[in-house]
Amino acid sequence: MALADNMMILRKKKELSQAELGKMIGTSGDVIGRYERGDISPSIEAVAKIADALEVSVDYLIGKTKMELDKSTMRRFEDISTLSEENKNFVLNMIDMALRDFKTKKAYAK
Repeated sequence: MALADNMMILRKKKELSQAELGKMIGTSGDVIGRYERGDISPSIEAVAKIADALEVSVDYLIGKTKMELDKSTMRRFEDISTLSEENKNFVLNMIDMALRDFKTKKAYAK
C-alpha cells in the first residue's frame, strides 16, 4: 500500500486533484482514485509518469526509500555523476566535510 498512500499524500501536498494528476500523466482522475485506493496497480510506465508529475523518485513513490528528492536535487546528483572521477571525488569530499561539520555542531549544541 506504500505506493497508494504515498501517491495520495504527495498529490495532496502539491494541492492537485485526482483529475489534475490524471491529466498530467495522460489518464483520468477516476483511474488515479483507483490507484490511490489500491483497487488497481499502475504499470511501471504509469508509476514513472506519476513520480515525474509529483517530482519525486520512483523509489520514494513506491516506498523503497524514505528520502524524498526533488527534481533540483536529482539534477545535481545527475550532474555530479557526469564529472570526471577526480572532480566527482572532490565534490563528494566537500559534501562529506559539510555533513561532518553539521553533525559536529549539532552534537555540541545539545
